Amino acid sequence: MRLLPDLALGLGINIVAIFLLVMLTVLVPVGLLSAALRRQRWSALVSWLGLLAMGFFSSLLVCTLARDLVLLALRLVGGLAPGLIRGSAVAVPLVALGVTMLGFVNARRLARVKRVDVPIADLPAPLHGYAIAQVSDIHVGPTIKRSYLNAIVNRVNRLGADAIAITGDLVDGSVHRLSLHTQPLARLAAPDGVFFVTGNHEYYSGAEEWIAEVRRLGVTVLLNQHVIRRRASATVMIAGVADYGAHHFQPAHKSDPQAAAGRAAADVKVLLAHQPRSAPEAAAAGFHLQLSGHTHGGQFFPWNLFVPLQQPFVAGLHRVRDMWVYISRGTGYWGPPKRFGAPSEITLVRLVPA
Repeated sequence: MRLLPDLALGLGINIVAIFLLVMLTVLVPVGLLSAALRRQRWSALVSWLGLLAMGFFSSLLVCTLARDLVLLALRLVGGLAPGLIRGSAVAVPLVALGVTMLGFVNARRLARVKRVDVPIADLPAPLHGYAIAQVSDIHVGPTIKRSYLNAIVNRVNRLGADAIAITGDLVDGSVHRLSLHTQPLARLAAPDGVFFVTGNHEYYSGAEEWIAEVRRLGVTVLLNQHVIRRRASATVMIAGVADYGAHHFQPAHKSDPQAAAGRAAADVKVLLAHQPRSAPEAAAAGFHLQLSGHTHGGQFFPWNLFVPLQQPFVAGLHRVRDMWVYISRGTGYWGPPKRFGAPSEITLVRLVPA
């Protein structure tokens, strides 16, 4: 409605363009619900088309609004040239398409390793350089399959971390549909273990079934629990809580950092919590570091602007009282295969003396 009249393409082309837009608009919700389709081949195709359309429309909306604001400003100051109206109408879909294509490349490439040093006061010498490899928000599902996860596992294993943490939103779909594609997790290996905590998407996909499946793959699931690992005379606690909103689905899974720590003593206490907003309770429970995900770093503009409405932080290393919290931008993506301004990451977190 905003662009087609200004493009002046003629009645015939406008009719074709409107038909295509209607088809793509229908594909967006159908793509999101395509897991319900019985034919797997058609389900995958519809998912790809619908989710790509979703990403394109998002950029198209932002560019159209930006164009309207610029044209309004120029009209108010009397600087609106006739050629600018049609030229800008042509530019909007081209820019939206370019952003979508670049976002697709960024989303589908293998996540790069981001190295983060976390300074800990009075860190015992045996724990200097203790490393945890973190992956988060992979979202195995409609467009992320076994080969994508396999490449992530290969890169994580090559890091040689002391422990590996999967901080939620591993899947988007049932165990029945996706168990084949999560098999590479069985190859994850670290001296102190591989750990998993639930994210909100596990509860949309059958949390109990996924907890059992992840355990079957040899990964330790931490539901308000902890383990203690020793390096010479020093100890590190790796604890985990269920997703911040888990109690809405499973009352017994209510997230509780205090219960996760218990009364156990350790030189360094690390909490795995899917959502950053667990941080105040984690700090009160005496943790030194919280590893989180959930936000995707915003994934692509303008959604990064809305993350602060729900979460205290979007991405990176932050301080909450005496505790550090690190928020991964995610190792996969949700929904549209698109990342723009928020690259995916595999994080290697190292403990270093303050």
